[in-house]
Amino acid sequence: MPHPCPVRFRLALALLMAGGLAAPVARAAVDPHARTWANPVDVDYRYNYEQMNQGISYRTGADPAVVRYGDAYYLFMTLADGYWRSTDLVHWDFIKPDRWPFDGPVAPATLVADGKLFLMQSAMQPVPLLYSTDPAHGHWDFWTRLLPPVPGAVWAGHESEMKPGDLPPGPWDPGLFRDEDGKTYLYWDSSNVFPIYGAQIDLALDHADEGEGKRVTFASKPRTLMRLHPDQHGWERFGQDHTDESIQPYVEGAWMNRHGDTYYLQYGAPGTEFNVYATGVYTSDKPLGPFHYAPYNPVGYKPGGFVVGAGHGSTFDDAYGNTWNTGTMWVAVNWRFERRVDLFPAGYHGDGQMWVDTRFGDFPQRMPEHKLRPGESTFTGWMLLSWHKHATASSQLPGHGPAEVTDENPRTYWVAAQSTPGQTLTVDLGATRTVRAVQVNFTDYKAGRYGDAPDIVTRFKLEGSTDGAHWTLLADLSHEQRDRPNAYLELDAPAHIRYVRYVHGHVGAKHLAISDLRVFGHADGTPPPAPELVSATRDADTRNADIAWKPVPGAVGYNVRWGLAPDRLHETYQRFADQPTHLQLRALNKGVRYVVAVEAFDEHGVSKLSRVVTLAP
Repeated sequence: MPHPCPVRFRLALALLMAGGLAAPVARAAVDPHARTWANPVDVDYRYNYEQMNQGISYRTGADPAVVRYGDAYYLFMTLADGYWRSTDLVHWDFIKPDRWPFDGPVAPATLVADGKLFLMQSAMQPVPLLYSTDPAHGHWDFWTRLLPPVPGAVWAGHESEMKPGDLPPGPWDPGLFRDEDGKTYLYWDSSNVFPIYGAQIDLALDHADEGEGKRVTFASKPRTLMRLHPDQHGWERFGQDHTDESIQPYVEGAWMNRHGDTYYLQYGAPGTEFNVYATGVYTSDKPLGPFHYAPYNPVGYKPGGFVVGAGHGSTFDDAYGNTWNTGTMWVAVNWRFERRVDLFPAGYHGDGQMWVDTRFGDFPQRMPEHKLRPGESTFTGWMLLSWHKHATASSQLPGHGPAEVTDENPRTYWVAAQSTPGQTLTVDLGATRTVRAVQVNFTDYKAGRYGDAPDIVTRFKLEGSTDGAHWTLLADLSHEQRDRPNAYLELDAPAHIRYVRYVHGHVGAKHLAISDLRVFGHADGTPPPAPELVSATRDADTRNADIAWKPVPGAVGYNVRWGLAPDRLHETYQRFADQPTHLQLRALNKGVRYVVAVEAFDEHGVSKLSRVVTLAP
């Protein structure tokens, strides 16, 4: 069967005095004016139970489609019984629509045209096309109850039974695009057999009174636009770190943007269930091509760190003209298609090269309220303070101790022996640090939930201490009214503390389980020195390169960075200091010249870059 993404059946005041305060200081639960965020995006991901025969229940979200409509942004994703609205891209509110004929839409597509917001889901058979002029209040209507079939599509029951040149039904993983001349285009497919297709469609916006059944027609025959070439493009190879060439990779998640006179056809590959799920792009001067492979691919790529995966998402502009790219993060605790959503700054160089910045993409980022200057970063500079720090808990289940919450791995986790209020989880930062933000990432361990319910909310407090005996309130979510699977809390003021303590209130699942309690801020002192890049050589298979560097004492980790030029090191592979200081990079394109460098980071900051080495084609 096709391999569609979802059916991959798919921190008053903080402590400011060195001695601490014995009594807690009251403060608001959440600062509504917070202007930072950290991936994964902090929304109330919905529970899914698609693997019913295995009794698996977990929160998930993938394939994000973000669109700006009016004065707000709307986020749609796979397997959600609604969508989210934001006016600042930081705070998101879930909206339950009044008309929702989808059983958790899959890989949805959005379009703003003629003052309307359109929504389409993936399909192998005719499905509705919805539209709204009031999405803020969840009001939707049918533009048409049944989309027309793809012209010339056939279906023999399985891809293996189809003949070369056959067109599969759909559109699966659709993408909608409205060009400046008013013409509308549809792009689609998710398969390791079939390519990405495109066609012009007519939404009858100028004559909608002709009747619902005539409002959508195909204005051109479907056209093959692009296929994967893993023999040429290393990053398109299947498997963890692109190591499985026995399986054909999947191409999916088409999304189109126009910048200037260039059309950017984006796609996801090679598979959503791996750390290397990425976004690539083909370009053209026409909306239906011919399209040309971009040598700087992949554009959205995050194979290392806490958040891994950046494929199958959307690209959009904010109110200030900044460009953003969304993607899909791989979690895979309960099921290999358990996922989250991430958000990264993006843009275009003057020569048209598209870029997505995932460097420190799971550390706190600042949301700008202005047009970013060329080269201006959204990274706050708040460093990870919790990595491999000693953690203790009030209770635990065997095999799931508190040490798991500081390893930067969402697939390992602490489970409390009971989920009763008052359970605690404490991280010792080793010395007094300046704490700026905390992210609490919950895990669904034998969750046993499905759908929505009033008790699916996340409530807890965060406390800080300098001595482990006297505690001050840092954040209070004890009256939270929504679920926070990846709760990110920016402190109202810096807290100078050594200990951070989670005090449990309530979770909607059967068990209290936390994968990582991530603490951000900085330690006094100077950043680490630049690492010494020992070697960077291309393999005989030029899709691969071997990169080695000397360890930097005290480093928390390293960023291996590469790109087409020293000022365009847009690709990053983050490695922590408990991993080897060498990397086989398997994401290169044959025939493309690259440059590579390495930087180190610790609790003080980020080093300068190592020397830059050229990787000849």
